[in-house]
Amino acid sequence: MQRDGNGNAATEPSLKVAALVSVGRHPVTGRARRAEYDARAVEIGLSLAKGGDLSLVHAGASSPETEAALRGYLGMGPGAVDVLQQPDGSDVVPALESWLRAAGPRVVLCGARGETGEGSGLVPFILAERLGWSLVSGLAEIESVDRDTMTVLQALPRGQRRRLKVRLPAVVTVDAAAQPARQSAFGPAQRGELHRVASDVVPDAAAREWTVAPARKRPKRLKIVKAASARDRFKAAAAKAEGSGGQVLTGVSAQQGAEAILKLLREEGVLR
Repeated sequence: MQRDGNGNAATEPSLKVAALVSVGRHPVTGRARRAEYDARAVEIGLSLAKGGDLSLVHAGASSPETEAALRGYLGMGPGAVDVLQQPDGSDVVPALESWLRAAGPRVVLCGARGETGEGSGLVPFILAERLGWSLVSGLAEIESVDRDTMTVLQALPRGQRRRLKVRLPAVVTVDAAAQPARQSAFGPAQRGELHRVASDVVPDAAAREWTVAPARKRPKRLKIVKAASARDRFKAAAAKAEGSGGQVLTGVSAQQGAEAILKLLREEGVLR
């Protein structure tokens, strides 16, 4: 399949694409917004569904805050979002599974993890298992889509990429390696429609057994030298350590050495 001048995969207009979107949370202000990774998934969906055959779906409880966040996706270009009514404490996987079976998309895009709620990132894996579809995690780019397969680039650690040929239909998770999402325009966001869809409600039995407690403050980490390139990492490893304090212990007993190490760890805040 050929690619267009913008570097996007050129596909047939009949390709049906769906994107699972959720409500995000701004890390500083805490206000509701579109989720960053889900927005990147919608961006890829817009480049795939050239004929406008892109469907957005959200499963969760409805509220003015939720609707304002979902309109952030509508401001990217899609005309509507299907909102599956799911109250708090329900399992959204059965509702999403039923919707996907009825809609019949060939490619399902979603963020690697949510910014609110459990945020475990397990929903796409559970959906792929229940639907019997292929799954690709850490998508960087979709290069081409044929009739029954697509070729993608998967992001690996340290900037590496792996080319995969995936059988359709498939569920794909998107994270920071994918193309950033476009800005949300106010006009399309207000003109877009939120279609409320009634769906079966299944209580989340597993969540009822969990114990929720405030997170504990993590121990302070020792300073780690970060380098962007292999040359910088080598220089950092070969360079002589700098420091105005500290002491060199020679000819001391094991007890004295252990006490010196414990004193250093307490001073650095690793131990309390």
